Formats: sequence, structure tokens, C-alpha cells
Amino acid sequence: MLKNEVVSVEVGAEPAKTEEIHAPRKPVYCFFKRCFDIIFSFLGLVVLFVPMLIVALIVIIDSPGASPIYVQKRVGKNGRVFNFYKFRSMVPNAEQMLDSLLHKNEMDGPAFKIKDDPRITRVGKFIRKTSIDELPQLVNVLKGDMSLVGPRPPLPREVEVYTDRQRARLEVTPGLTCYWQVQPRRNNLSFDEWLELDLKYIQERNFKVDIVILFKTFAAVCGQEGE
Repeated sequence: MLKNEVVSVEVGAEPAKTEEIHAPRKPVYCFFKRCFDIIFSFLGLVVLFVPMLIVALIVIIDSPGASPIYVQKRVGKNGRVFNFYKFRSMVPNAEQMLDSLLHKNEMDGPAFKIKDDPRITRVGKFIRKTSIDELPQLVNVLKGDMSLVGPRPPLPREVEVYTDRQRARLEVTPGLTCYWQVQPRRNNLSFDEWLELDLKYIQERNFKVDIVILFKTFAAVCGQEGE
């Protein structure tokens, strides 16, 4: 088991494939982090209620007949599956189209990502670029499925092919934002680089790190550095 000392991780460094990673126990930090999540996710939902309602209406106009909120199964802490909420940014049959696009995957490892995904709608391109599509996840944070800061929650099909090292991402509550989210040109990073950033966060996580990531996320959103 990895001791509780912080290990500095260089992006792009070759991971030690056989090393087991375990999240240090931080009960006091976790308690106050949960309090912080409840307060700020609730305030965020209150303040952003009207803007979110407007976005929902625009999505409905852009994709008639489809729900403006896309509900997807994701995997959280300790492998618990939960309903993950986003504003719809893809066509209603996006999941059915996935198999025909897998051969175009530009991300190594279990994750899937392609540039100019044909499933993304006109409105979807904008709300992804500005990260507006992620706002409904404040509900996930309020419910306790997610935290404001933590590794992004993976899909069940991704977790099915995880190695032991990759499963370490599931030892903490997933989040709205993380080290990966605030990297310049984050979509150019390999899955291994993404993983190392998540493992770095798991070892280093504390209030200072969380606040820094939140401020950097705000800057990234203002700079429209989303997908």
C-alpha cells in the first residue's frame, strides 16, 4: 500500500504499472469538504436556476422531442453506479451511434473522444465549449454522488476494462472539476497522463488544492477552454 506522503507526478511520466495506489484516509477533510459541497452546490442551483431554465428551453428548441437533461449511468466512489446529469449536447440517438464511431477514437485507454463528433448538436457545441452542459451536475454534488472537485466519473463500460491502477480513481468521490479539467489543451493529453493527474490529486487533495482548482476552473470556463 502506498504511504500517505505526497508523491509529485510529472504529466507524461511513465506510470509504474504494477504499483498499487490507495487514497490516504482524511476523515476531517472529507467531512468539511462535504459541508462545503452542500452549501455551494445549493447556492449555485439557486443563483443559476433562471439561466439554467433558459438553457433548457434553448436545448428543447434545438432538439424537439428530447429531454433537455441527459441522464447517463456513471461510476462513483467504490464503484457505486449513479445517474449523472448534463444538459443534452448530442442528438437523442447518440448512444446508438457510438458503435459506428469507435474506430475513430482519438483517446488511448478506455476513454472515448473524437474531434468534431457528428453527434453534437449546434447548441451542444456552444454549451460544451463554455462548460454550461455540466451545470446540472450541481444536483449530483448536492445529492452526494459527486463533489465539486475530484476525478471525473467514468462510464461503466470504461470501468469494466480498468486495470488495478486505473481503479484507484474510484477510491474518492468523483467531481465536477479536477487537475485534468484545468490543463491547457487538456484534450491532447493521453489517458495515461489524465490518470496520473487524477492519482496526483488523490494523494495531494486538501482544501488549498481544491480552492486552487476551482479558481483555475473558473478561469478556464471564462476562457472557453471546454470540449
